[in-house]
Amino acid sequence: MNAPAPLIAVQGLRAHFPVRAGLFSRVVGHVKAVDDVTFQIGRGEVLGLVGESGSGKTTLGRAILRLVEPTAGRVFFDGEDITAAPQERLRALRRDMQIVFQDPYASLNPRLTVGEIVGQALDIHRLAPGKQRRARIVDLLERVGLAARHVDRYPHEFSGGQRQRIGIARALAVSPRFIVADEPVSALDVSIRAQVVNLLEDLKTELGLTIFFIAHDLGIVEHISDRVMVMYLGRVMEIASAEALYVRPRHPYTEALLSAVPIPDPTVKRERILLRGDMPSPISPPSGCVFRTRCPIAGPECAGAPPPLEEVAPGHLKACFKR
Repeated sequence: MNAPAPLIAVQGLRAHFPVRAGLFSRVVGHVKAVDDVTFQIGRGEVLGLVGESGSGKTTLGRAILRLVEPTAGRVFFDGEDITAAPQERLRALRRDMQIVFQDPYASLNPRLTVGEIVGQALDIHRLAPGKQRRARIVDLLERVGLAARHVDRYPHEFSGGQRQRIGIARALAVSPRFIVADEPVSALDVSIRAQVVNLLEDLKTELGLTIFFIAHDLGIVEHISDRVMVMYLGRVMEIASAEALYVRPRHPYTEALLSAVPIPDPTVKRERILLRGDMPSPISPPSGCVFRTRCPIAGPECAGAPPPLEEVAPGHLKACFKR
């Protein structure tokens, strides 16, 4: 029996940005934010993405949706190559692919009411004409834990957690099948984060959503994700099920990240792995394995060609020559 086709398939995706300098603004280099990334997301799956700041997580999420135009590579949505789609077709595809932005304070227009913010997508795609519009907006707000009385209020009247719920309602307005959640809880108080994550979990189950969940907090990623992908300096280091990754990481970078996660049991001791130096610049990443300049087990072979992302156990992939 063949496995079902993935909803999202990314092949060799690159997103490079020119660096200009001098009197005539000549291109003197490129920021390699995303560099040769390949992975898939199954239907109804939550794929978590973790990595340090500057690893290219947000750029990857936006490139999948073509909010950032990829430099090279292909992105397939339900079998359709969206990197080659013209603008008119891409506009129609926006109904199926939405994003929840990181900062709820910056992603909502302060001049619009909540009803206008959530209703914009309905108007653009002509989904709820006339009296149906307000009823649909109220339904969306109630679905994310807000109330009908909030429709005519402005964003400044809400807390950060409530604003993020408005952002989620806006993303759900067009009944998408795929959502990129770009660090949706990083700007929120710790006490509010679990509420928003639990809301996304409930919506995923209720609506059958496929979610690409980007985050810094490895504990939250473990909680919500079916599989986890680890990025460093624009490249994928490891992909595995959440359970396998947290129990037995195969890449030294993943081990270093997990060693910093607090353990609630005081009787369990975990040795902290401290990486030397800082992350190199994405303008001139190291040759070969981009992690080799900070890797505790790097050898001469790591400076050659980049290590391929290979399967080392069923469903567990890593990019490392040493293991």
